[in-house]
Amino acid sequence: MTPANTLVPRRLLLPFGKACARVPPSRRVRTSSRCLDVMPAWVIDKYGSNDVLRFTRNASFPSITYPNEVVVKVFAAGLNPLDVSMRGGYGAATLSMKRDPLSITVSGGEFPLILGRDVSGVIMECGLEVKYFQERDEVWAAIPPWKQGSLAEFVVLSANEISWKPKSLSHTEAAAIPYVATTAWSALVNTGGLRKENCGNKRILILGGSGGVGTFAIQLLKAWGAHVTVTCSQNAEQFVRGLGADHAVDYTDGPVEVSLSALEKFDLILDNVGGDTERWALGLLKPWSGSKYVTLVTPFMQNTDRLGVADGMMQTAATVASKALKHLLKGVHYRWGFFAPSGPALDEVRDLVEKGQIRAVVEETFSFSQVPQAFEKLEKGHARGKTVVQVSTGGS
Repeated sequence: MTPANTLVPRRLLLPFGKACARVPPSRRVRTSSRCLDVMPAWVIDKYGSNDVLRFTRNASFPSITYPNEVVVKVFAAGLNPLDVSMRGGYGAATLSMKRDPLSITVSGGEFPLILGRDVSGVIMECGLEVKYFQERDEVWAAIPPWKQGSLAEFVVLSANEISWKPKSLSHTEAAAIPYVATTAWSALVNTGGLRKENCGNKRILILGGSGGVGTFAIQLLKAWGAHVTVTCSQNAEQFVRGLGADHAVDYTDGPVEVSLSALEKFDLILDNVGGDTERWALGLLKPWSGSKYVTLVTPFMQNTDRLGVADGMMQTAATVASKALKHLLKGVHYRWGFFAPSGPALDEVRDLVEKGQIRAVVEETFSFSQVPQAFEKLEKGHARGKTVVQVSTGGS
């Protein structure tokens, strides 16, 4: 038996030490001697609004630094609200520390920065310690926010972060899934403790069910047999029911907490909305039964941006600890969920896609020349699925 939140990987992952130990320059880490210097990409040179996006044909070509890395040719890139936030400087302090923990580079060393967290493409080159992938494999991945993103012709990723793309999906469809899938998986499985075996008798509430994470979570939970209630606007009700939601509550029809309180209590709440939902949402949980409230809207990045990394992390720890204790005394569990890139999680998702239990939800597709328009569309909110950019032609 494996623990509830443990994945059985389809491939052996490199130990942490190997993945993080920088290889001496004298040691060969690549399988190929091919060398390119530049590539087309959309970059930002400073944080700001949409006008900071700049197209260049001279972005630095990504190179393999560690022997467990791969170079992926990008066919399609998915955009997320996180990309809009990062364009404006969200998380800059924390992500700079992750990129450069010893503060060797000067301030602003992350520029030119390439955005885009979803990728579907083809492996062009493998590091010497990559055992389970090879050149020409079609793969998909969610890219960690401290790495250069997918709005470029090529991207470098760890073999631990990628998975084989579902054969039933095009690259455009595949690019709509990885970020929302790994975010929902982290929240529901790693933090919420859910899995296929224990979902059959669970009542789940998703606050904000028509966006990217919400639409994926509905499908995952229904594939596992849970009863799913979501909040959404009236014009999205048919959409979420089409994905499998058992019940939809219109948040525009009066105070949504009143409508929800009339329903049977829930075993788990996934909050994609934030704001004042914490004030009333935890009262919808079954007390003293192990029920959990998991929110993906946390002040962690804002704290570190505002207070600095050390003070921000201390403030964050104090906040989550006090809230967890407060609600534990009422018989419910309060948790924060975070995006966590994971190739093994995408392996599991791929199987569900191939079985027809999860489908890609693409709201709109843009060409590579239309990246600014894609960001403008994303900023309008009220999404009904994902925004995808076709970076290269060809592929499946």
